[in-house]
Amino acid sequence: MQIAISAVEQSADSQVDPRFGRAHTFMLYDSELDDWQTLENLPSLNAIQGAGIQTAEMLARRGVGAVLTGHCGPKAFRVLAAAGIKVYTGLGGTVAEALAAYQSEQLSEATGPDVEGHWQ
Repeated sequence: MQIAISAVEQSADSQVDPRFGRAHTFMLYDSELDDWQTLENLPSLNAIQGAGIQTAEMLARRGVGAVLTGHCGPKAFRVLAAAGIKVYTGLGGTVAEALAAYQSEQLSEATGPDVEGHWQ
């Protein structure tokens, strides 16, 4: 399964980006291959509106099964949920620390958005 983690920079040592839709990049971890890939989020980062929806659709097209991020708004959450992608919010620290928390089952799956739309 691919796990997408919002990141400030392109590294597992990067800090988790607190924003989902306007995250700078996503670090994709493939749990079957134990492999990292980087997915830049530049189109959504600079979008005037709809960044969360665009980002959620991009991750759904990539076949992501779970998203780890700081915050997720209502429109993005709906798209992710409709695609069957599990969402985990409230994360901080590094990307590697977020993945470790997920793998050790320390995280609770979000049941809804944790911020209102257009959160900066």
